[in-house]
Amino acid sequence: MKVDDCIFCKIAAGEIPSTNVFEDDVCVAFNDLSPQAPEHILIIPRDHIDSLDKADASNKAPLGHLLLTAAEIAREKGFAENGYRVVINTNSDGGQTVFHLHVHLLAGRPFVFPPG
Repeated sequence: MKVDDCIFCKIAAGEIPSTNVFEDDVCVAFNDLSPQAPEHILIIPRDHIDSLDKADASNKAPLGHLLLTAAEIAREKGFAENGYRVVINTNSDGGQTVFHLHVHLLAGRPFVFPPG
């Protein structure tokens, strides 16, 4: 399902250009335009899901696919061994600004916990 006014739906459909690092029939991964780390990749499902809070049992397979894709990209780009962070911001207080579920894959520097 695509939402007409969703920027990530438009990226997934190829209507807005992005610097893709991976894509398949379930998701698209591309470099973030405002990176928060030397490596900052967004991984989005092709089908629109507003947020993790809105996901349900029918989304189990694509959600798992997003996480496995993050690990695959980390290995392929060579930063898996040193480590990386995977983040899903959920709703406003969780820092979500684009309401199409997406995974942030961050690497290339040390991260602290808690993040903020």
